[in-house]
Amino acid sequence: MKICLVRIDDRLIHGQVATVWVKAVGCNRIIACSDEAAADPLRKALLLQVTPPGIKSYVLPVDKAIEVYKNPKNSDFKTLFLLTNPTDVLRMVEEGVDIKSVNVGGMCYKHGKVLITGAISVDKQDVESFRKLHDRGIELEIRKVASDSKIDLMTLDLPFKE
Repeated sequence: MKICLVRIDDRLIHGQVATVWVKAVGCNRIIACSDEAAADPLRKALLLQVTPPGIKSYVLPVDKAIEVYKNPKNSDFKTLFLLTNPTDVLRMVEEGVDIKSVNVGGMCYKHGKVLITGAISVDKQDVESFRKLHDRGIELEIRKVASDSKIDLMTLDLPFKE
């Protein structure tokens, strides 16, 4: 399987992904990796409805997405992986998914999180996962849309110091 893009965006599949990112990265598959979304039939159905024509999409639990990645039958997939948080990305990497770069798009503010950009809020677990991904040599770049210039997440003043 060719990984075209791994993106953290807590909205998963939405208009910007369906209209811009899919074309920018040239994928033929979208795999939204979320245990919560995969377990919610209504959310899953809504996410699948916004998939652009000509693209196959799936909403899978993280463990199932790892199985799909490892299955040789899927070698022709050019995949855009969407996840909601860096901890799930780290889980995929630790299970053998060959991720070289992560695009950090949107992580909404919730209680206990700290806003680090206009679109990204993190908690201690998020920061720890980002640091572990960075320590593995994985690029962590911030771009809301494909035409934005990349910003290295690790150059920001991250909260929750080690």
